[in-house]
Amino acid sequence: MILDTTHTNKDHNKLIDDLVGKSFGLVNAIKMGGVGSKRMIVEAVSPNMQQYLNKVDDVNYANLELRPNGVLIRINKGLKNFTWVIPYYQLVIYKTNGSSIHAQGKFIHFKQNTTFKENKAFFDKLLDAKVKYHSQYDVLP
Repeated sequence: MILDTTHTNKDHNKLIDDLVGKSFGLVNAIKMGGVGSKRMIVEAVSPNMQQYLNKVDDVNYANLELRPNGVLIRINKGLKNFTWVIPYYQLVIYKTNGSSIHAQGKFIHFKQNTTFKENKAFFDKLLDAKVKYHSQYDVLP
């Protein structure tokens, strides 16, 4: 689900909190070493997400935020902000020439450059949180 979060909307905030949990408190965020990634360059997106990117040949940026039950991907399009809400049970990450996040029939591919390399620790943290979330539930093979 992608929401327009340019302006504060109580309904959107409640929906995000219901899907992926409330944001981590300051103390927990410090203990975790941060819950947000640095901004990364978006290299490609699925056709059903083209409307959330700049139409001109401008660089598109996005960053990620960890939540207790999922992740938020915040995409900047000019002066507008869009948030893609992904619960951990829908999240799939591929590491090919950068990184690619897939969920809900959509994907976003991040360019492999210095900002992406600086986020390696964040992606490790994201994968650990996903594994920890899935370990709460008994999954039959």
